[in-house]
Amino acid sequence: MRQKRNLYIGVALAALIAACGVGSSVVEEAAEEGAEEQTAAASGGTMAPMFEVDPMWPKNLPNHWLMGPTIGVDVDSRDHIWIVHRNTPDQFAARTEIGLVQDPPLSECCAPGPPVLEFDQAGNLVGHWGGIGTETGDYTWPASNHGITVDHMDNVWIGGNGGPDSHVVKFTRDGTFLAQYGKPGARQTGMNDEGNPIFERDSNDMESFGRIAKIRIDPEANEAYLADGYLNKRIAVVDVETGAIKRYWGAYGEKPDDSVDLGRYTPDAPPARQFRGPVHCAELANDGLLYVCDRASDRIQVFQKDGTFVKEVFIAPETLSQGSTWDIDFSPDAEQTYMYLADGQNMKVYIIERETLEILTAFGDGGRQPGMFFAVHSLAVDSAGNIYTGETYEGSRVQKFVYKGMGPIPAGAEGTNSQGVLWPADRR
Repeated sequence: MRQKRNLYIGVALAALIAACGVGSSVVEEAAEEGAEEQTAAASGGTMAPMFEVDPMWPKNLPNHWLMGPTIGVDVDSRDHIWIVHRNTPDQFAARTEIGLVQDPPLSECCAPGPPVLEFDQAGNLVGHWGGIGTETGDYTWPASNHGITVDHMDNVWIGGNGGPDSHVVKFTRDGTFLAQYGKPGARQTGMNDEGNPIFERDSNDMESFGRIAKIRIDPEANEAYLADGYLNKRIAVVDVETGAIKRYWGAYGEKPDDSVDLGRYTPDAPPARQFRGPVHCAELANDGLLYVCDRASDRIQVFQKDGTFVKEVFIAPETLSQGSTWDIDFSPDAEQTYMYLADGQNMKVYIIERETLEILTAFGDGGRQPGMFFAVHSLAVDSAGNIYTGETYEGSRVQKFVYKGMGPIPAGAEGTNSQGVLWPADRR
């Protein structure tokens, strides 16, 4: 009855507008809006941001360059898109992927691209730099770079989750070195009988870190929040200018206890009082709430800036292995109404109402074609609401999902159910 009433009202409104001499374009617009409302009503009235993949973004890289596992993505003040990927030879098949850089060269193609790549909105590569250290020894490039953040000054921060990575490095946008915080190798405590280094976590260290996954900057307080992360199990807050650790905390805002062995995650066990890790993201919202990904525990914990615990939510809690909560960003409206969550184990991106932490819908599926994912690892949102995703492992790429406005959630795609591959409407 409600749908019929809406239809009757729409028809009557169109007739009234026509009688008043309003142009046909206005009538058509009103009819389209009425149809959208009816569709929303038919699906329960729930609306959500809608997206389509841009299969032609970005443009091809020059110089026969390839991306390796794309382990971080961010958007700067110019709406340029930055990625960091792993470009060391061990990330590629020497004979079949990077024959150009073998000794002697095997083929005309291909070679690993520089680890930091900057794209404009059209997908053009407009900047590239980075790599293993410098001749002067000013800094140590991470053994396994992880995460990239461009701050309000357009400085670029990079962490790492390799064995000796207990530091972050900071550069200008053109790659000029600015600072290194933490001491590389700080977590190494000795060598085992096979001659391999031994690393031990210290989640209470006030000088160095333990394999940082991601960084987020608070420009008002001049602080950086570090998801510290793959070896340590904490959030560390540092001074942007000095790198000094100002405060830190573990799960529920409590002091980390590295002596606790949480074992493997099981969905029916009580929530762990410590971060299981990796502590994979720390994303600060405009209202001062910090959202933390405790990846293998399938959860997001929310804190105030001082570490006071606010609430938590479990996402696809039956997910085992690498977990469901990989990276977070928010819609660009002032209230940041929606939160987007990358789930590399289930190969999808969730659209979540930030205030309630309710999953509205999801998109994506496992695969290598445009709009599909292989280990979607990172995501970032530009000022127009477009989403950029980076894929690790064999995924090794960045994709753009164009914001198409609000729309009704398709039947069957509510909650953790996926809308599938968001191919452009005119190509379906």
